[in-house]
Amino acid sequence: MKLKLLLVLLVFQVGLAQQRTCGTQEFMQTIMNDPAKRAAYIEQQSKFEVELQRLESNSLRNTNAVIRIPVAVHYPSGGALTAAIKTCLRRLAQKQIDILNADYNGTNTDISLWSNVSANYPATTTGSMNVQFVIATQNHPVASGLVNGDVAVTFGTNFLNNADTDVTWAGYCNLVVRNITGGILGYSPLGGSPSGGMTVVIDDNAFGAALSPAPATCTGYVPGAPYNKGRTLTHELGHFFNLRHTFQACDGANCLTTGDRVCDTPSTNQPRYDCNAADSPPDPAVSGQALSTCGELQLTMNYMDYVQDACMYMFTAGQTTRMLAWYNSIASQLTTTALANETFLENQFSIYPNPNKGSFTIEFKELANSFSVEVYDVTGKTIFENNYEQSSNLTQLINLENPTSGVYFINIKSDKGIVTKKLIIQ
Repeated sequence: MKLKLLLVLLVFQVGLAQQRTCGTQEFMQTIMNDPAKRAAYIEQQSKFEVELQRLESNSLRNTNAVIRIPVAVHYPSGGALTAAIKTCLRRLAQKQIDILNADYNGTNTDISLWSNVSANYPATTTGSMNVQFVIATQNHPVASGLVNGDVAVTFGTNFLNNADTDVTWAGYCNLVVRNITGGILGYSPLGGSPSGGMTVVIDDNAFGAALSPAPATCTGYVPGAPYNKGRTLTHELGHFFNLRHTFQACDGANCLTTGDRVCDTPSTNQPRYDCNAADSPPDPAVSGQALSTCGELQLTMNYMDYVQDACMYMFTAGQTTRMLAWYNSIASQLTTTALANETFLENQFSIYPNPNKGSFTIEFKELANSFSVEVYDVTGKTIFENNYEQSSNLTQLINLENPTSGVYFINIKSDKGIVTKKLIIQ
């Protein structure tokens, strides 16, 4: 009997471990319990509401230029890290950033699944924030020990005493990767403030995705299924940009002030967890399938629900408008000197031919002591990566192995910074 009870408890615990858990609500409670933080939060939310009304009333949601946001990624030291592990962790950070850029711009490949179910949601369209998250490379805080050209990836900071803010890194979008107890995958303030050095915290088993080429994972930081596609950060960063869970509550008379405050997300008050035929994609032809207690077909594939990584693949247009309004209200808090001057960098090299069939040349206008090249597809999968040390040539030939035709992106990093360009493979 005791053995059976133990087995039942074990199965129950494993089941819990397979469900997404977000700690944002609890984290926000600590903010609201602090009078000074609460007052600052309310003031910032008031500015946001004014900006949201402006965007909604003037239909300006899609007229903004590309937003560039400086990012810093912070890992715990975990003792003495070898150079190889640090290099791997920098790759993992960039992999996660590539995933964010695809998800927030609606260029992720699995968004094509929307065409299979969009007719079931006539009031909903997918959204794009038109944003580029970039790991900062310039003018780092003095205390960081980083110099110009280094990516803002740190190993051991004040964050790692389990603090959730650090004014040393004020002005950045700070991502902290550490072990979170209690089964929580991540948390963020609901409406983050870069000027206060606020962070988005992700568990070390839910950050990034498998790397290519080898090693596929970094020691101590192995994203585990079913949260191994980098979408825990997509979800938590949504909170940072003031998105609530889609299952906040059933909408009342005004969808802008009740529920998740977004009118093109169907009303629901319950999360969906599993990734199976009953949840994604939902089929309204089956009685009760993926219906919430609010009586609407649930948008289970939305990043702000709780489904597993493989089953979430979209923001709505209303959600991206809300995130844009939050960005506009905090844009002045972001540092303007942490990112390299892209125009300057682009003038320092050229890529030809482009389009090509997988073989192309990078030509520099002046010698670079060292540089790295990474090519990745629209899903964020790296198909080529190499470092070139002490190069004495102004040109470097790159040959990709059997690439399929399509759109790719190339990151070129030198001591002058990092720049991303589009690459077309025919």
